[in-house]
Amino acid sequence: MKFNRFEEIMAWQKAKDLTVRVYSLFKESKDFEFKNQIQSASISVMNNIAEGFERKSNNEFKHFLFIAKGSCGEIRSMLYLAKDLNKISDDDFKLLFAMSEEVSKMLSGLIKCL
Repeated sequence: MKFNRFEEIMAWQKAKDLTVRVYSLFKESKDFEFKNQIQSASISVMNNIAEGFERKSNNEFKHFLFIAKGSCGEIRSMLYLAKDLNKISDDDFKLLFAMSEEVSKMLSGLIKCL
């Protein structure tokens, strides 16, 4: 699997979509600490993929992919809390959870390829 730019990586594309959805869903939230944490975690996923790729070393890329994968877990953890605190609907929870899980699986695949 050869990429010339991080924008070609499907996991990055999906992570960007996830980030846009997280931002849209929580844009009106008055719980600024919660909002900042989940938005930061989503940004971390896409940015760590990009940063790791730009390092031009498989070992460093793999390291950053593991960080991105960890941030996917953080998003899912925050989603459970958001659901339990009635900050999001069950449908939004299911959608964002599935998106985060998909990105996490894609990252696992990338890590195995490296």
